[in-house]
Amino acid sequence: MAFRRRAKSHPLFSQEFLIHNHADIGFCLVLCVLISLMFEVTAKTAFLFILPQYNISVLTADGEIVFYHYGLKDLVTILFYIFIAIILHAVVQEYALDKINRRLHLSKIKHSKFNESGQLVAFHLASMVWCLYVIITEGYLSDPKRLWESYPHVYLPFQVKFFYLCQLSYWLHTLPELYFQKVRKEEIPRQLQYITLYLVHISGAYLLNLTRLGLILLLLQYVAEFLFHMARLFYFTDENNEKLFNAWAVVFVISRLFTLTLSVLVIGFGLARMENQAFNPEKGNFNTLLFRMGVLLLVCFSQAWMMWRFIHFQLRRWREYWNEQNTRKRIPATAHFKQQVKTMKRESGYHENGLVKAENGTSPRNKKLKSP
Repeated sequence: MAFRRRAKSHPLFSQEFLIHNHADIGFCLVLCVLISLMFEVTAKTAFLFILPQYNISVLTADGEIVFYHYGLKDLVTILFYIFIAIILHAVVQEYALDKINRRLHLSKIKHSKFNESGQLVAFHLASMVWCLYVIITEGYLSDPKRLWESYPHVYLPFQVKFFYLCQLSYWLHTLPELYFQKVRKEEIPRQLQYITLYLVHISGAYLLNLTRLGLILLLLQYVAEFLFHMARLFYFTDENNEKLFNAWAVVFVISRLFTLTLSVLVIGFGLARMENQAFNPEKGNFNTLLFRMGVLLLVCFSQAWMMWRFIHFQLRRWREYWNEQNTRKRIPATAHFKQQVKTMKRESGYHENGLVKAENGTSPRNKKLKSP
């Protein structure tokens, strides 16, 4: 097997066999698609899995440029890159996280959380660099008006569409990974919450032709999430190292404010001033008052929910910190009290149980009276 060294084999087609060999099975399927590119009969079908579909050539002043729009065939491409994400997940786990875990000797709960944060650190770092590159090359930062001008943004450059397809593939691959990684039942609802949030926001921006705004918001979100999971990794290696959590807290609050401000600016003001405000799904135009209100409510609700979770997390951290500080104060006080007791015992002739003890700890004997 390519990815794991196993001490024993499992029965074929059993659950344990699927769990321990899912990355190898995915690798074989990807390899079959790549081999099919070599034959003329199957090459056309193989391209459906590998390359984005629905391309169109547009004549511009710089020449002919190829753009893309979305359709049902994108599901085939997403399926292929789900297997790619499963393979990369196994590579990061096997050649990075497992080696670190062997040195740290973490408990089972910390072990699963360390693996989760390690995978997300790698993904968020790659997505941040890629997203920033797309935003800069497409000029969305240099000219913010492009975020709402010429809406609907039906035709996408290759790198924008491919970025969205890969993002959807990654977050969809995390659903079967809950089974493959044997995630505890207590952790599944929490992970399903943020997986669903990512899928709803990314697919919403892709299908409603708000891809330019979605790129900026994803960049802000991934910067905050990258710092959070990096802080968790440092915390698991050394529980006294919590400084990175403070940096994450500042970035998290700033990213929430920027997300709300930018969403209101683009959707509430930019799209509201556009002349074309007719509902036309065939042309990809959803710019109506009901559409704008719905999107803004969704964004505000998600940001408010995240802020509530953030405040709850910070209150719990402060409560644990003050409990730890109070415990540390009690220990010196108890030691000082014991020291005073020992000092009193060393003094000659102290009382114990109503009797006067001598210096050596023995009671003085009463003299016997002679009988008359």
